[in-house]
Amino acid sequence: MVHHHRAILLLHQQQQQRKGEAGEEEGQQPLGGEQGGGKMEFRRRFVDYACHHRKHGHDALLRMLAGFALVSCLLLLLPGSPISAAVDDLLQMGRTLLNDEMPPCAVVANGTICCDRTALRTDVCVMRGDVRTEAASNSLFLLVPPANSTAAAGRDEHIRPYTRKWETSIMSTIDELRLRTVPEGGAAPASCEVRHDVPAIVFSTGGYTGNVYHEFNDGIIPLYITARQYNKKVVFVMLEYHDWWMTKYGHIVEQLSDYPPIDFTNDRRTHCFPEAVVGLRIHDELAIDAARMPGNQTIQDFRRMLDDAYRGRIQTIIDEEEKAAAEAVGIPRHSISKKNALEEDRKPRLVIVSRNESRAIENEAELVRAAVATGFRVAVLRPRQDTELAQMYRALNASDVMVGVHGAAMTHFLFMRPGSVFIQVVPLGTDWAADTYYGEPARRLGLRYMPYKITPAESSLYRQYAKDDPVLTDPDTVNAKGWQVTKKVYLDGQNVNLDMARFRRRLRDAYDHWAQRRRQHAGS
Repeated sequence: MVHHHRAILLLHQQQQQRKGEAGEEEGQQPLGGEQGGGKMEFRRRFVDYACHHRKHGHDALLRMLAGFALVSCLLLLLPGSPISAAVDDLLQMGRTLLNDEMPPCAVVANGTICCDRTALRTDVCVMRGDVRTEAASNSLFLLVPPANSTAAAGRDEHIRPYTRKWETSIMSTIDELRLRTVPEGGAAPASCEVRHDVPAIVFSTGGYTGNVYHEFNDGIIPLYITARQYNKKVVFVMLEYHDWWMTKYGHIVEQLSDYPPIDFTNDRRTHCFPEAVVGLRIHDELAIDAARMPGNQTIQDFRRMLDDAYRGRIQTIIDEEEKAAAEAVGIPRHSISKKNALEEDRKPRLVIVSRNESRAIENEAELVRAAVATGFRVAVLRPRQDTELAQMYRALNASDVMVGVHGAAMTHFLFMRPGSVFIQVVPLGTDWAADTYYGEPARRLGLRYMPYKITPAESSLYRQYAKDDPVLTDPDTVNAKGWQVTKKVYLDGQNVNLDMARFRRRLRDAYDHWAQRRRQHAGS
């Protein structure tokens, strides 16, 4: 072993000597000059010492390392030491970065309540520990050990778990919950009638519920954002529970939770949870910020979840329709399926989402004829409050183009496949809302967004106002008078009569986009 170490050392010295000679031949100085030679001599003697005295070398090395460690610790602890100051700076930098990147209430200690009230749109409180419900007093209790009873006193929080907290009028209709920290054996319910081993998410299905835009923007997407991290191991506790809401969105709820939801107001039993998140997180209009989601999930992931939610129900609908059609004409059901598949593959499909009241397309029949002439198979959807969402999803998921006038029903663009075309007809006075609420979110989903901004002559307002009236020439000044004026004039008081010569260009653009994508897919 000693000879082996000496051989390695000798080889190392010879290599260094050759490198030095080569450097001198090339006009370069060996690294370190005389000082480098001194270091090499020290290293040689040190290795030689270790090899010759290996019996005692380990002890010597340990003593030397211990000495180095002691000196390092003294330098770190010594006030005013440059090393100590540098370490302090690094630690402070780490704390600053951590605080900047960690959102409020990202880490909540057991036995505490933390409320994040920094967001414009929503408040979210997190309770961790022994959490118990009491519907009679609209309360959630967090029980803490008696040793912490002093800290627990006066730690009540109040929250209305809905995502439009800046709108005081609508928030006043949302039930307020009281979150109370109490010592064990105090005012909290004495026993658990239903014990859950997974967290709860508490939210309201009230507010603007009934409007499909608000149902998705204020409810469904925030629920996805808040619940996704739990991988379905979470219980939904709903305020203002509606049976029709569960009928409409039950397929989505099943994708986010493995457990039946709880009607907080009417279920008077005491439910106990290890954790409760009260309120929903929201990012933007019909949007998901990947940087704030586990696994960097996006709105495309949300749409894939919708696919999973409705796939089974849609297949059931198709099976029922094919069975009924086969029985009506007396042919095998599989023949109907093949015929439908061939028909669907032949032409692109365009869906018109029709409006029956304000902002209706007055010449809708002419629009249908123009779309057919362009080469589309056309379907007209007239969604109602009781329209099954699976039916809407089926139609739009299979479509290549969606056409509709700005309004809540445009939320259904979420049901379209990325790469499809969304033509939003933009009436007078709705430019900002059309792009903010639907245009930009559609782009984020990956749709080809083709807005069609009407001219004053295409608006029914053209027949009601003078040609130089600001209602026609300067909608921004009219909108500046307030929401009620905007609603009365541009939202409730306006229909659309499309200039088909102009609109046909949009239809051709949409058809060309479909044809180009089809060629690309065929060549791949």
